Amino acid sequence: MPDVGVQVVVIGGGPVGLLAAVLLAGRGVDVGVLERRRERSTRPKAIGVHAPGVRALSEAGALAELEAAGTRIAGGEVSVAGRRLGRLRFAEASAVLSVPQHLVEAALERRLAELAPSALRRGAEVVDVTQTERGVRVFLSEGEEVSARYAIVADGVRSGLRARLGVSWRRRRGSARYAMVDLAGPGDEFARLHFEAGGVVESLPLPGGRRWVTHLADRDPGVPLGAAEFAAIVAGRIGVRLEGVPAPSAFLASQHVAGRFVVGRVVLAGDAAHEVSPIGGQGMSLGFLDALALADLLPTALAAPGGRAATAAFARYERTRRRAAVRACRRAGFNMAMGGPARGIRLALRNTAVRLLAVRPARAVLARVFTMRGL
Repeated sequence: MPDVGVQVVVIGGGPVGLLAAVLLAGRGVDVGVLERRRERSTRPKAIGVHAPGVRALSEAGALAELEAAGTRIAGGEVSVAGRRLGRLRFAEASAVLSVPQHLVEAALERRLAELAPSALRRGAEVVDVTQTERGVRVFLSEGEEVSARYAIVADGVRSGLRARLGVSWRRRRGSARYAMVDLAGPGDEFARLHFEAGGVVESLPLPGGRRWVTHLADRDPGVPLGAAEFAAIVAGRIGVRLEGVPAPSAFLASQHVAGRFVVGRVVLAGDAAHEVSPIGGQGMSLGFLDALALADLLPTALAAPGGRAATAAFARYERTRRRAAVRACRRAGFNMAMGGPARGIRLALRNTAVRLLAVRPARAVLARVFTMRGL
C-alpha cells in the first residue's frame, strides 16, 4: 500500500486527539488523525470542561459553538440527609462548561475540517508503531503505512499501543463502582452532591436537564442494573423520585498513570497517558492540557529536530504532565473516598469535614481543586 506522510500523526480521534490536531493545524503543522471508529459514539461520557479546558477550546476556535450548545456549572452544594452542609460558588472565570463529549468531538471535528480538510481518517485501525532516529511508521490493519516525524498516541484508556511501546500502566489509589443516567427536564447552574450513608448521589447540570450519578456501594457487579433499581437507589438515599429513567450506564472508576509519557518520537496524551476517576470530572480537561502542551512542544521539535530545545521540551512535557496526572488522581481519590458509604463515627467525621471545607479559608482551597487550578 502507498506510504502516506505527515509531520505529526495523531492516533485516536477522541476529544484530546482532535484538539491536539486542531491546535497543531492552526500552527501550520501538517497533521493526520487516525480513528478506529467509523462513527462518533453518542453514549453518555464526560460532560465537564473546566476553566483550563475552556481556554484550550477557545484557542482551538471551537468554544463559541460549545457554549451555545452547553450550560454552565456556577457552583456546588453538599448535603446530608436533606440538610445542606455547604455551598460553593465559582468565580465567573472558573465556571465549568457542561456539554456532552460527543458534542465536543463534533465541534472539534468540524474545526479540523476547516483547517485541514483531509486530516481525519475514520475506520483506520492502528496495529503497531515503529520508529527510527528520523521519524515513525504507523501500521494499519489493512496493510497501509503512515509515516510521520512524530506521533501522538491518544487512543484511550484501553490503548493497544501503550503496551506495544513497552510502557507500563501503573495503578493509583482509588476505585469504586457507579451508575449514571441523563434526564431531560428543568435545572439550574449548581452541581449537588448528597453524601449519604449508603453512598454519594450526584446531580449535575446538563443542557436541558441533569445527569444523576450514584455510588453502587457493595452491589454485585455481575448483576445488571435496571432503570427501576437506579431510581429506587436515588429515592431511598435522598427522597427524590426520578421519572422516565433510561437504562443506566454502570462503570468502574479506577485510576492509572502511564510509566512513561514519551518514548522517542512518540508521546502519550489523554486517557492513554492517565486514567482519572470521572468523579470530579477532571479527565477530559486534563487531556486538553496535554494537547495544549503538545501544540507548543511539537512545532519546536519540528523546527529543530534532535536539538537541545526539542530534547528539553519533551523532558518538560514528561515531567509536568505526569505531575499533573498524579495530582489529579489524588484529588479524584479524595472525592471517591468522601463519596463512599459511611456510618457511625466515620459518617460523623465526614460530615464535619464537609462543613469545614465549606468555610474560609478551606473554601478557597476547595474551589481551586474543583476548578482544576494547579494542573
